[in-house]
Amino acid sequence: MDTTERGQRPENPDGPGVRRGVPEGSESRVAALYWEAFGRKLGTALNPPDKARAFLAAHLHHDRGVVAVVDGEVAGVAGYQLGGRGLMGGGAGDVLSAYGTLRGLPRLALLALMGRRPADGELVMDGIAVAPECRGQGIGSLLLHEIAAVAADHSCRRIRLDVIDVNPRARALYERQGFTAVRTEKTPYLRELMGFGAVTTMHRPVASTDSTNRRQA
Repeated sequence: MDTTERGQRPENPDGPGVRRGVPEGSESRVAALYWEAFGRKLGTALNPPDKARAFLAAHLHHDRGVVAVVDGEVAGVAGYQLGGRGLMGGGAGDVLSAYGTLRGLPRLALLALMGRRPADGELVMDGIAVAPECRGQGIGSLLLHEIAAVAADHSCRRIRLDVIDVNPRARALYERQGFTAVRTEKTPYLRELMGFGAVTTMHRPVASTDSTNRRQA
């Protein structure tokens, strides 16, 4: 039987290793990856970029992320929401403290617009990002597999995510990993503000074979 610690895959010297939790000391790296992937969407709420990355790094929840590690450095990250917390934290008070009341209030309104809450028995993905130099190595698929194991280990029935219309590559990845589109919401009012005009919600059922325990036995 594999003696690897629960929730962590042994790191392959020839490829990425996947583990649960954001390693201490890698907060800035994770925030940078997240911003590189979602800065266009989050920019209106959190710009300027340097301040946004610092805010994300300071307020992330380490236990709500899955990371891929290559040569000792985080090469990819996938966040998720469970128990009322997601990877990227920071409440209203944190936003107002960082940006000031006058500039912070409209930012809070934009962040609330992007908020998503899981239904009962549901894990909601909080974004997935892979370093540009590490794409094409299957890291996105590895992260999604581990997210499925997290969902199974928490007795979730399904995984939910949203993908925007200007990211067809991500949607293709999700479809290959068993996600199906359930609805698309047109958001033309957000095209100028955030750079996209539609959001598609996708679901993937959680199977017993997704469980960490079954895969490690």
